Amino acid sequence: MRAALKMHRGMSLGRRAMKEDSGRNGVRVGLISPEPICVAGLCSAFDSHPLIRIAIGDLDRFLGDGTLRFLILDLHFDPNWFAIQSMVSRARPDLRLIVVGPSGDEESVVRAIKAGARAYLDPGSGPLVLRQAVESVIQGTIWAPRRVLSALIDQLMSRPASPMEPAAPPAFSPRERQVLDLIMTACSNREIAEELGIEERTVKAYVTSLMRKTGVDNRVSLSVRAMQNAFRDQRSATS
Repeated sequence: MRAALKMHRGMSLGRRAMKEDSGRNGVRVGLISPEPICVAGLCSAFDSHPLIRIAIGDLDRFLGDGTLRFLILDLHFDPNWFAIQSMVSRARPDLRLIVVGPSGDEESVVRAIKAGARAYLDPGSGPLVLRQAVESVIQGTIWAPRRVLSALIDQLMSRPASPMEPAAPPAFSPRERQVLDLIMTACSNREIAEELGIEERTVKAYVTSLMRKTGVDNRVSLSVRAMQNAFRDQRSATS
């Protein structure tokens, strides 16, 4: 029941975020691609979209634009695509990235998502898939093929504990639990702040505290760790 309530709340927040971001001019999504023909193809996927508006630019422009929340990053030509994505994620951790990377194995996709991408597509993805991916990210979820998300969860949940990780589930304050619940529904810091009626910088402080207490360094791992602890608690209660 609790999981269903979380899912419902996450969906409601996602719809509200889409509506709030759309405004009069729609949801603005940045696009960076080195090839004009790729720019044209990526833009064409949204020609008739009622809400999404594509803004074409470069890294300097978009990294300095604090109002931009979503970015399509076409890196499939670049052998250093992962380093570039990581740099963008470090420079703008609030920016939700839709990465178009090289065609590769599942491990490359998992690596990209663990590094902060909210969606990963290969260059052969069609317009419909691109639209679905961007819409999913705007609504606050992670988009990737189901088998890849399954591999990500399996990988994180089977990872052996490091010496830095607590042996027992950490103790959270009531507010930290509220923030963690919303992180597990893929809410952004801004959405969490609006839902709880607190400042975004306060949310960032709570997220930092949660990561420190759980011994992880990104939000995806934080969500999976919370799932592990919930499963362990449930198993202990029924044993």
